[in-house]
Amino acid sequence: MERYDIAVIGTGPAGISAAITAKVRNKNIILLGSRELSSKIEKAHAVNNYPGLPNQGGEELKEAFLKHLDSLDISITEEKVNAVYALGEYFVIQGQNGDYEADSVILATGFSVVKPYPGENENLGRGVSYCATCDAAFYRGKTAAVIAFSQKEESEARFLSEIADKVLYFKMYKDDSEGVESSGGVSIQSMPEENIEIITGVKPLSIKKAENTMELETSGGNYTVDGVFILRDTVAPTQLVPGLKVVDNHVETGRDMSTNIKGLFACGDITGAPYQYVKSAGEGNVAALSAVAYLGQRGK
Repeated sequence: MERYDIAVIGTGPAGISAAITAKVRNKNIILLGSRELSSKIEKAHAVNNYPGLPNQGGEELKEAFLKHLDSLDISITEEKVNAVYALGEYFVIQGQNGDYEADSVILATGFSVVKPYPGENENLGRGVSYCATCDAAFYRGKTAAVIAFSQKEESEARFLSEIADKVLYFKMYKDDSEGVESSGGVSIQSMPEENIEIITGVKPLSIKKAENTMELETSGGNYTVDGVFILRDTVAPTQLVPGLKVVDNHVETGRDMSTNIKGLFACGDITGAPYQYVKSAGEGNVAALSAVAYLGQRGK
């Protein structure tokens, strides 16, 4: 497996800035995130405090960012990151489609407002998972619940259904597509597998571990399953990186954007207010320079 010098996680202003700086410093990098960049960028009506780019709309700023990345041959690896593990000399990044290794990591995933369900953190790795494609093999011939917050998670449920005996799909979103025949808000064409039961109109409340099963409590009753997959767009920092120090749901950093884990840096909204593009981009630059210095100290 290729080991990168720096892995940048997140494609908002902070992650883009970090990737650009690291690339200019001749580091072998991987930028993990979405080619659509941050929804926060796309939805911006006008940005007036970004130096050199006055009164930019979100779409214009997005195109400028992508053009800058392309000019430096920085590609975006479209990947949802489920966990980052510090292994002393390097890091392993667990993605939805595979694992990646890097000597240093920069977190630029934005501010997470995710509030875990009661019992979620306590049972993570003990019946609760954030990646169906990663852990589906543990549920061969069993029943699994999937709590999905976007339509793109349907592919994970389909994959899981090929292995599990039954999948309970708790649909927490509205369909993105238009013109698709639906019943009760459920896309008829989206989940054709016979062993997938789509459940809508109920709200998950808590997760409890029984002796050999999991109990998913919802507003529509309780469900006994073997495992629960929670598929969100973002993962809270403490769930993303075991042992990471967080204060008020923000990653604690020094002025060099270093965290309490050696070789791990954080920048942008994930570190706290103000939630502004210019601040995020500046922190991304500092985080990358600090990561480069860290690698230099290790002779890399």
